[in-house]
Amino acid sequence: MEVFDQVSAILRQKGAAIWSIGPEATVYEALERMSDARIGALLVMEGGALVGLLSERDYARKIILKGRSSKETRVKEIMISPPLTISPGCSVDEAMRIVTEQRVRHLPVVDHMGAVAGIVSIGDLVKWIITSHEKTIEQLESYISGQT
Repeated sequence: MEVFDQVSAILRQKGAAIWSIGPEATVYEALERMSDARIGALLVMEGGALVGLLSERDYARKIILKGRSSKETRVKEIMISPPLTISPGCSVDEAMRIVTEQRVRHLPVVDHMGAVAGIVSIGDLVKWIITSHEKTIEQLESYISGQT
């Protein structure tokens, strides 16, 4: 069963908070920000433009496993750049296909003018799909039992 809702609906439900950091910040500062916000990735912004994405996965693979220091390494040295992005009109199913095929956990959402609208995680997508399926099941049960 496909979910044709747009990721803009997920962003409306999540709220307008966009967590970001500059490319010159240290990885340690980025980790502190992620911890404080209880999130797994930060948008890397410079002059209002999206220039990268930094996730906990990047930290694990590019700092810890390589014996580098998070207090000395700059975000720009390990961020994903350019990040894979989607538009607000992208369907939830298409976004799920992208995260699955590209093996990523976070997708920045950027409008046609290049403005950042937010970010969706694989968790956001899964939650949306489950809720959508639950609603469909409830509607079908109601229809079958004649309680429309």
